[in-house]
Amino acid sequence: MLLSKQNMPRWLIFLIDILVVVFAIFIAYMVRFNFNVPPDQIKQWPQVFSIIIGVRALSFIISKTYAGIIRYTSTEDAVRIFIVILVGSVIFSIGNLVSYYFINAKNIIPFSIIVIEFMTVILLMVTFRIIVKIAYLEMINPGGAKTKVIIFGAGEAGVITKRSIDRDLGIRYKVIAFIDDDKNKWGKKLEGVGIFGFDKLEELLATNKVDNIIISVQKLKPERKQKIVETTIPYETKVLSVPPVSNWINGELSFNQIKKIKIEDLLERDEIKLDKEDISKELKGKVIMITGAAGSIGSELTRQILNFNPAKVILIDQAESAMFTLEVELNENFPDKKYEIAIADICNEVRMENAFKLFKPELVYHAAAYKHVPMMENNPSEALYTNIKGTKMVADLAMKYGVSKFIMISTDKAVNPTNVMGASKRIAEIYIQTLNQKGITHFITTRFGNVLGSNGSAVTLFRKQIEKGGPITVTHPDVIRYFMTIPEACRLVLDAGMMGKGGEIYLFDMGNPVKIVDLAKRMVQLSGLELDRDIQIKYTGLRPGEKLYEELLNDEENTLPTHHPQIMIGKVREYDYKNVSKDIEGLITLFDTQDNTDIVRKMKSIVPEFISKNSVFEQLDKA
Repeated sequence: MLLSKQNMPRWLIFLIDILVVVFAIFIAYMVRFNFNVPPDQIKQWPQVFSIIIGVRALSFIISKTYAGIIRYTSTEDAVRIFIVILVGSVIFSIGNLVSYYFINAKNIIPFSIIVIEFMTVILLMVTFRIIVKIAYLEMINPGGAKTKVIIFGAGEAGVITKRSIDRDLGIRYKVIAFIDDDKNKWGKKLEGVGIFGFDKLEELLATNKVDNIIISVQKLKPERKQKIVETTIPYETKVLSVPPVSNWINGELSFNQIKKIKIEDLLERDEIKLDKEDISKELKGKVIMITGAAGSIGSELTRQILNFNPAKVILIDQAESAMFTLEVELNENFPDKKYEIAIADICNEVRMENAFKLFKPELVYHAAAYKHVPMMENNPSEALYTNIKGTKMVADLAMKYGVSKFIMISTDKAVNPTNVMGASKRIAEIYIQTLNQKGITHFITTRFGNVLGSNGSAVTLFRKQIEKGGPITVTHPDVIRYFMTIPEACRLVLDAGMMGKGGEIYLFDMGNPVKIVDLAKRMVQLSGLELDRDIQIKYTGLRPGEKLYEELLNDEENTLPTHHPQIMIGKVREYDYKNVSKDIEGLITLFDTQDNTDIVRKMKSIVPEFISKNSVFEQLDKA
């Protein structure tokens, strides 16, 4: 019970170590003299025992060998014991040399005793700790059943993963195989465990009840991860992943850091390579304003921009709690960086003008917007107020105060919009595109699809529904969407903003489209659940304004390449500033009427390709 309920007292460990030393000295004499110690040697015992025990006790106190938690003994503890005992034995040897050559030509302690005692003490001290650790692990796992594990990757990370398992959970977990793509490693053993090719994985899963497969390879391609997950599904084997080395605690991997693989890991693509030198020239030493800074995109832009050493970053958002959370994070991760938190509504002209006048930003990243399709379909006046009026106000102020570049974050839903949200973003695009003709400010638009893990995204919703036991709600079995990770999207925004000269709409390569129902099924599988047994998928019907698929360009547009393979320039038709400005001013005046039908009708006149779907506003298209 002492082992399982609390740590063994330090004084007790120290006392046991001293008793080990006493026993080791005795054994040393017995072995040296074949269990027949001469009387003249026995007479020296008080002196020898006192010197050895005294030196060992002092070295234990200085090095605190007794301070570790024995049930978590690791290789590092054994190495420390070896060093401490070795230093003590060296001191004994030096004492002998001094005594022999400078005092009385005699050894204080026989060298043979020093050597035997050295080996015996190390053996007994380490053995004692291992026995305690095994006893503790046996107490918490009395049945002796082991969780079988396969490690994908027989490189350095794989070895570290195995050692962390052995160190933390050696009694309960057993690594039965390594899987590696390197043919030169096949058939060999690593720390006593066989290495196999990927083609043997299914056979290993079929013949062994494997509970976990751990992906230790740091930069494994998403396609490979998907193949691993697909192979394990029939065998109910959980797929875990080792975190990046930068996240290890004090450079050491703990088993508790190995987590279940996430859907984001399967949908991500190869890391985007940024032109960091040119982006640094664009951002370093500049005053930069980010609207919507507390949102998924705005907060990630903040993190990435702060790494380029701007003079100051002005963070604008009206979400008080989210801004507080962001501020706490920035204080922890960027203590030496300059940023200013400003709680503000982008539609408040007095507040925003004061921000521009006070901070004098040189670059503006405009991420503030309402983004949820059904919410805006039911609240068109708010989409008008924030997405159109708010964008117009911030863009006008940027031009008034001589901002160098204004980068707007748009959406693929602005293309051939079928909902109010998409139409409002398209109108905002049109306005800043025409504004580019008016002054020194370069207005740039970036357009991309859904981002993984953003607030209210399908992934976030499904994850919460799975945690509650379901059902998972999918609007339609044929709905497809493009997905991009938040960091990836923000890196492309920075690159597009750097290369933009004004007036462009930059489109991002969103990869292959994903069926939402397949996404839901994969998340269920990754959670270790079985569809229709543990959890169900429920189809709810398309929501107001929702369409089956998204697109990045309308039918009349095409693209031009840029220096970055994942960024294209959309060739869009040009608009006249005076006409657009007049139409938008007329639209904004409709806000006070709160007549949603009139507002949407006016939006459709500005964006003729806006055709409502699954919405009460379809009647306007028929009319």
